[in-house]
Amino acid sequence: MSRTVNKVILLGNIGRKPDVNYTPTGIKVAHMRLATEDNWVDKDGSLQGHTDWHTVVAWRGLADVVERLVDRGTRIYVEGHIRTRTYDDKEGRKKYVVEIVAEQLLVLDARKADKDRANGTEEHEIADADSGNEIDDPDSSAAPPF
Repeated sequence: MSRTVNKVILLGNIGRKPDVNYTPTGIKVAHMRLATEDNWVDKDGSLQGHTDWHTVVAWRGLADVVERLVDRGTRIYVEGHIRTRTYDDKEGRKKYVVEIVAEQLLVLDARKADKDRANGTEEHEIADADSGNEIDDPDSSAAPPF
């Protein structure tokens, strides 16, 4: 028996307001774009950088947290796993999508936490996915909103 690991840890900034929707069976799902940066100094001493964009998907309770606390520019920490899926576009071409399925999410945006504290609604603790957060739903192959 071989063992494998599918674990992702990302820390970055949300690029735009997350899309929060419901599947046809009524399950809440949030899609968001997360930017991570890699910086280095080249051989000439110049600072170089590269930004990667990741699609993060949060289901059920995590989608509720995303809807309440995450907006464009929010800094978040995400733990999850990579999921690759396919769907057919409007022209019938097969499209491949690589997503990070969130299992834990921590909002790190100090501005949001300060605002929540001022309003008495501090909600920046770690949010864990429900034990049923795995994507077993037949409608999970729906095309992403972007």
